[in-house]
Amino acid sequence: MKEYTEVNARTVDRWVENGWEWGTPVSHEVCGKARRGEWDVLLTPTKPVPHEWFPPFPGCRLLGLASGGGQQIPIFSLLGASCTVLDFSARQLEQEALVAGREGYHAELVRADMTKPLPFPDGAFDCIFHPVSNCYIEKVEPVWRECFRVLKPGGVLLAGVDNGLNYLFDEDSPTLAHPLPFNPLLDEELYRRSVEQYDGIQFSHTTEEQLRPLLRAGFSLLDLYEDTNGYGVLERFRVPTFLAFLAKKPQ
Repeated sequence: MKEYTEVNARTVDRWVENGWEWGTPVSHEVCGKARRGEWDVLLTPTKPVPHEWFPPFPGCRLLGLASGGGQQIPIFSLLGASCTVLDFSARQLEQEALVAGREGYHAELVRADMTKPLPFPDGAFDCIFHPVSNCYIEKVEPVWRECFRVLKPGGVLLAGVDNGLNYLFDEDSPTLAHPLPFNPLLDEELYRRSVEQYDGIQFSHTTEEQLRPLLRAGFSLLDLYEDTNGYGVLERFRVPTFLAFLAKKPQ
């Protein structure tokens, strides 16, 4: 059997080929606005990230962790950051290369599995930007430890995470369907359905499961906000299903 992360990489490739929202690169017009200092980016589905969460972009060494797709890295690059993007989806990295070529900037593209040690030296980055993607990995703590390692002292982690509530339901159904935790690696039938329906192998993680390992890794939590899906049953009731946070590696 393939490693589940390989299954997920191939699944995301398929989503991108079918026009996935989070694999559609920003337009030339959006890039033009970024050059003029007009920009916003997302860590979660609907709420823009506060600009004050970011360090100054000129000279900033920024890692987009599982951040391929040509949506955020172009903005950061055009604002003056020196960007590296790590993603396990080849198609997401192709989208990054497409925008970089179109807009005339350079970003380092790295295809790697974030469940493994990150292929960077200690203290390599000033900032890590990590949109919602921990739902595609079983264990969160190793990722936070690696983020801590590759950040320089005083560096910041901006991350978006799912709080697990979406996994109680089948999409567009208000009926409780799945107990938590949602983990296809522990349920053969759930694994089979996940693969057959091209959902990828996804995992629920509670807020505790996300933030407690973050603090144990050594980060200080500076700020956070909640967000909703932007569509569907839970959105109609304004149920928060995502969390975005700013964390810092101590000096």
